[in-house]
Amino acid sequence: MFEGMYVEKVLTQKYIRPYPQQPQETAGYSIGSQAIYRYSLKDSQYPTLTIPDPIYNGDGGMIKPGHYEIALSDSMEFLILLESKNPVAIIPVIKIEEDATEKARLNNKTVKKELKKEKKLREDTNKKRAKVGMPPDEPKIYMEATLEYVPKGEYYLIKYQKGTIKAWGAFKG
Repeated sequence: MFEGMYVEKVLTQKYIRPYPQQPQETAGYSIGSQAIYRYSLKDSQYPTLTIPDPIYNGDGGMIKPGHYEIALSDSMEFLILLESKNPVAIIPVIKIEEDATEKARLNNKTVKKELKKEKKLREDTNKKRAKVGMPPDEPKIYMEATLEYVPKGEYYLIKYQKGTIKAWGAFKG
């Protein structure tokens, strides 16, 4: 009887809410920390960038909060912010790095032999997977993108990494 009265009173009041207004963090994960938000989707070619707050520019334009893909241009001079494969913003690259040790490792004869064996094994596995109707197993490439605000210079810094290439882009917001 008491519970029914409580629920009735709570639901008739404007400012008392029986449930929280936004989703709560469960199982020790903070929202946005799971791999799907930090890295990229399985079928995506680009890392995923999460923008938690709207970003305004001086002309009154805005980038809405959400999950975006970020791509490095072919000339490696710009980072392209994509929403549903459509470009939203172009950000200039201020620094770019390519891992030279990985290139040297790939030119090693023993590593080349190991990669050839892995490729052959993957082809055999993919043939078996195709017979059963499973998607092919493809090599994974490490991809990550992060956004941070630098209060000292009042700009946003985007860190981009895909495979052996790292790039940093910056823009005023």
